Amino acid sequence: MALTDARRKALLAYCRIDTLEEGEEALLETLYGAAVSYMEEAGVREPQEGTLRRAQYDLCVNALVLDGYDRRGARTEGGVSDNLALRRMITQLKLTEPPMGEERAP
Repeated sequence: MALTDARRKALLAYCRIDTLEEGEEALLETLYGAAVSYMEEAGVREPQEGTLRRAQYDLCVNALVLDGYDRRGARTEGGVSDNLALRRMITQLKLTEPPMGEERAP
């Protein structure tokens, strides 16, 4: 999944980033790709645009990107694994994943 301009703007707003510093555009794309890959490897495919499931998916990806962005070069306590709401949402998406080739109605 490519980081479209609209998705990039929504992601920057979620992360409360007004301007990216030099080199951070590539970092944002890397973090986004890693988050999408994480979801896929967790058993959650990218849902169809415009569905409620897609809203949940995007929220999970945003949280994963923000966590990676905030934790650059520093080791702090807590994190995504401690975010119970995020963990529950990812689990729900995994458990309700439609069969391959099928998508739930919006």
